[in-house]
Amino acid sequence: MAKKALNKWTAPKSVAPEKIIQFGEGNFLRAFVDWIVWNMNAKTNFNGSVAVVQPIEKGMVEWLNGQDCLYHVNLQGRLDGKAVNSLERIDVISRALNPYSQNWAFMALAEQPEIRFVISNTTEAGITFDDSCKFTDAPASSYPGKLVQLLFRRYKTFNGDPTKGLIFMPCELIFLNGHHLKDCIRKYIELWKDDFGADYEGFKEWFEKYNYVCATLVDRIVPGFPRKDIAEIQEKVGYNDNLVVQAEIFHLWVIEKPENMSIAELEAEFPANKAGLNVLIAESEKPYHERKVTLLNGPHTVLSPVTYLSGVNIVRDACNHEVLGKYIHKVMFDELLETLNLPKDELKAYGESVLERFNNPYVDHQVTSIMLNSFPKFETRDLPGLKTYLERKGELPKGLVLGLAAIIEYYKGGVREDGAPIQPNDAQEIMDLLKELWATGDTRKVAEGVLGATDIIWKESKEDLNKIPGLTDLVEIYLNSIETIGMLKTVQLMLAADKVDDLVSKIKSLF
Repeated sequence: MAKKALNKWTAPKSVAPEKIIQFGEGNFLRAFVDWIVWNMNAKTNFNGSVAVVQPIEKGMVEWLNGQDCLYHVNLQGRLDGKAVNSLERIDVISRALNPYSQNWAFMALAEQPEIRFVISNTTEAGITFDDSCKFTDAPASSYPGKLVQLLFRRYKTFNGDPTKGLIFMPCELIFLNGHHLKDCIRKYIELWKDDFGADYEGFKEWFEKYNYVCATLVDRIVPGFPRKDIAEIQEKVGYNDNLVVQAEIFHLWVIEKPENMSIAELEAEFPANKAGLNVLIAESEKPYHERKVTLLNGPHTVLSPVTYLSGVNIVRDACNHEVLGKYIHKVMFDELLETLNLPKDELKAYGESVLERFNNPYVDHQVTSIMLNSFPKFETRDLPGLKTYLERKGELPKGLVLGLAAIIEYYKGGVREDGAPIQPNDAQEIMDLLKELWATGDTRKVAEGVLGATDIIWKESKEDLNKIPGLTDLVEIYLNSIETIGMLKTVQLMLAADKVDDLVSKIKSLF
């Protein structure tokens, strides 16, 4: 079939008032936020389009405009146990602007009465305060600087109208991203107070009272442009779409309500919940952040070394493995889930959705790709759960501690039984320490040395983990077991043991 160019002349494109300014034109926003807005337009009375602003000088707005901002989203994964591989044409982006060459058009957005939302993904480095930015720059180089320029124009245009404030929903991967953004905006308002002159106090008050800054948590894996599948996809849709975005089917957007707006008010303005989307407006994003870090990232970090040292390379294969699948399930549902404070049913449902994501038939997720910087990841993602579990249950979580021992074993390097290389990758000082400890040939020294490395490994907490009751002994016992009978058999022993004491006596009987 002959393929057509993709533009508004060859494909239908809806027209709706511009309600959203979006800083960022990359894969994630197009497969996540713009897909959500497209769904809201189809299923609710939202009726809004998105004006995209390129946040840095070099970007891809020309590409977008070359296709009249039309593109397809290819969702792949498992939903309710069934494989899904869908293609949808997204048409919610009205236009894309480069403020570095079209600053007049960018600033004119401030004068549009229907604009209500500002959404961004400018990477973690984007939400920063740079005091070298000047109000007269066209535009300011920093993202928050551009916002303040825009906000002041809007304040002046509408004479401080309380109904013309904006709702900010940043998607940068920073915990409490909205809090950081608000802080930066306040700093620019102070920095540029002389530029605002007699309007300074009024503008400052208008920002604080009638603008609404949310913190958000975003969750969707977006691999991006599907290079290996693009010819097949273009054939299927009948267009030469060069901006196809591939993403997993799962999505979650937790939006923490701003201090000066209620949940009901924000839901009324942004009715994603009425479109059947996994968008949750909550009092606080913190418990959901903890849930994601604990139940998604936490199992990832420990399953990787356990899986690789058991001879399995792909996350999906580990999930479906007779022994490793039980290990992953135990760590997630019996251990980490028990350390969180959200309702159990909600946590179980989220855990099940995580397993579906791990089991994605379209993604060959190499466990070695998760192994980079394993110790810092364990400290952030698993150590809090280990300590909480011990506190609540009175004994150590066997699966998590095995995951820690597996990381230590993995960092020994060498080769697997099948000859595959074991290549740890972390900060040089961590690598050097592990090399030195393993050179002693004494698993006790290895365990004590790793757990006590407060300045090298456990930099965040500065905690000597040898002081956690029973941890040094259990790590040592696991290391002896892995060295003697291998990882997979050690996992089997751990799964068969009811209690830690039972496990210890089983392993000791081997030596």
